Amino acid sequence: MKLSANVIGATGLVGKALIQQLLNDERFEKVRIFVRRDTGLKHPKLEQFIVDFGNTETWEKQLTGDVLFSALGTTLKQAGSKEKQWEIDFMFNLNFAQKAKENGIEIYVLVSSIGANAKSAIFYTKMKGELDEAVSKIGFNNLVILRPASLTGPRENRRLAEEFSVPVLNFLTRFMMKNYRPISGETVAKAMINAALRNTGGKTIYEGGEVFNLAENSL
Repeated sequence: MKLSANVIGATGLVGKALIQQLLNDERFEKVRIFVRRDTGLKHPKLEQFIVDFGNTETWEKQLTGDVLFSALGTTLKQAGSKEKQWEIDFMFNLNFAQKAKENGIEIYVLVSSIGANAKSAIFYTKMKGELDEAVSKIGFNNLVILRPASLTGPRENRRLAEEFSVPVLNFLTRFMMKNYRPISGETVAKAMINAALRNTGGKTIYEGGEVFNLAENSL
């Protein structure tokens, strides 16, 4: 049976890679993306919905099918404030997850972050951990949370901290701290698709280095 997928965060590093892989994957017959602006993408399998993420009425009826993939997230710099980053990373993700479940979607794959912990003293990792806990309570038949380390690949907006840290982490994680090994957006996207197709049931979390293994083990 071919699946129908929904994607939020489609214009980011992981999201772009995910869209291309889904469109090229014969196991998916429909790919719906929810975006704030026209992406310019055209494909027979693709449906694009330009929405207001903060206004549920602009997207809730279109959120149907088998799978919801979320690669939605931003940086504090891009958001402009912690309040705005919280709205995007936490509230928008949670609202989509809740509506997906209400609309009968039972597979949810979320890109979180290494170190996500609701009890963290660090704003970003605390926010990610709280989101992980919140979506865990919704009751999806198959919930998969990926917690990759630093992401590599082409971005619209340069992140200087990553440009400096990734080479160092690549060196260090050859020998230790393998969970913190930088990972490409394409690899995370592969892992997301494999996670959805496995449909193992319940909740599964893949930490750092485990995301590489998931990407490499296709069905």
